[in-house]
Amino acid sequence: MKFTDTIAQILGESMSVKTTTLESGKIGVIEARGSLVGGEETDELRNAVADFVEQGNKKLIIDLSKVTYLNSTAIGVLVSAHTTYSRNGGKVKLCGINKNINNIFVITKLTMVFDVCDTREEAIKSFAD
Repeated sequence: MKFTDTIAQILGESMSVKTTTLESGKIGVIEARGSLVGGEETDELRNAVADFVEQGNKKLIIDLSKVTYLNSTAIGVLVSAHTTYSRNGGKVKLCGINKNINNIFVITKLTMVFDVCDTREEAIKSFAD
């Protein structure tokens, strides 16, 4: 068990990634929870993205509304997801980013890379445009 896993358990954070599909499988949704700091939870996120790519999915929403913290490893996974989808003619949208995570995205200029929506519903609608 890693130190970050222990902290998450003390704080009562469950670290998990839940996947769903919408609109007859056309839109993939990954909902991450807890802290994304380079442990099993980040591997789960990476694997969930890979599964959607393998299925030929072209529209992915990563819902970060239940993520309390992320570090550079998690940012790397998000950038990798964006790059992979872009190469395959797809698009990744992020939603539900809290103020602290948004500050990280602004400082690193990732707001210029990612299409960020306030809510999952807004992200779904934006794929129709």
